[in-house]
Amino acid sequence: MKKHNYSAGPCILPQEVFEKSAQAVLNFNNSGLSLLEISHRSKDFVAVMEETRALVLELLGLEGKGYQALFLQGGASLEFLMVPYNLMKTDGKAAYLDTGTWANNAIKEAQLFGETIVVASSKEDNYSFIPKGYKVPTDANYFHCTSNNTIFGTQIKSFPELDIPMVCDMSSDIFSRSLDFSKFDLIYAGAQKNMGAAGTTLVVIKEEILNKTGRTIPSILDYGKHIKAESMYNTPAVFAVYTCLLTLQWLKNIGGIAAIEKINEAKANLLYSEVDRNPLFTGTAVVEDRSNMNATFLLTNPEHQEIFDKMWKEAGISGIPGHRSVGGYRASMYNALPLESVQVLVDVMKELEELVSKQ
Repeated sequence: MKKHNYSAGPCILPQEVFEKSAQAVLNFNNSGLSLLEISHRSKDFVAVMEETRALVLELLGLEGKGYQALFLQGGASLEFLMVPYNLMKTDGKAAYLDTGTWANNAIKEAQLFGETIVVASSKEDNYSFIPKGYKVPTDANYFHCTSNNTIFGTQIKSFPELDIPMVCDMSSDIFSRSLDFSKFDLIYAGAQKNMGAAGTTLVVIKEEILNKTGRTIPSILDYGKHIKAESMYNTPAVFAVYTCLLTLQWLKNIGGIAAIEKINEAKANLLYSEVDRNPLFTGTAVVEDRSNMNATFLLTNPEHQEIFDKMWKEAGISGIPGHRSVGGYRASMYNALPLESVQVLVDVMKELEELVSKQ
């Protein structure tokens, strides 16, 4: 039976990425060696790193605009630390928007370095919406936001216009929609949702914002050191970077971000239309802030959970139970999830409605 993978991360990737990466594990570039055993300094892997970094900038429309793409380790969680280390001045301050668990974790790390202003938060409402109408201090060293919130199913639709650097954690919606990425001075994203296998983190940074803090930064945490070493300061996550290359090649071949955005909108519209139409379900996020990547919803009657769970499992659906802090269900519709998988879930929801109506 075909599986329909709604896992929030690590998550579904294109089938061709699985096939090509599997082959590379056995025999990379017809070298007779596995991708897992070659030197990261070898000509073959250096070419992988260079192409992947270049393809990131190409797809984001940032070529020739003073940006560098890096593949680092430690997940987005390490970036919570590296951002203030590299951008907050010793006597400075930073501004943060609190829209979910990961945004809150980023705030906690920044507080270790200096004054951290939370410009707005939806925490008291269980992060069910994106705050709006907030003001960002013009004397802050940078503003940090999280574009998509996997746990609570919300997504920022409009970003502020600022005269200070804007930093964005795009871990769960990078490469999923068209944006003016030049509005952001630093973007970071864990690879395991829309880019590739777990183990590497993409950082896209405008070089001119660096070296202004007055801090002494440990080498491994210094973006400048990683840029100078061309993302090879330490041994990179070879397999994870290679799967990123394959995924980005797939994305480019289907038409890039503009093409996948249309597909993602179709998937989200299909599922949310059923959530709103079907009386057995209700969404948890404010409608205007609903995420196209992570749809969160509840059963209106918890007594239907046992039968619904049985039905979606029998349909080959995997990974839709909601996060423990929200409950209910979460359908993660990342780039590689086909529209047909969303249709399968919608059909199960309709079947549940029909079954209940006969009782």
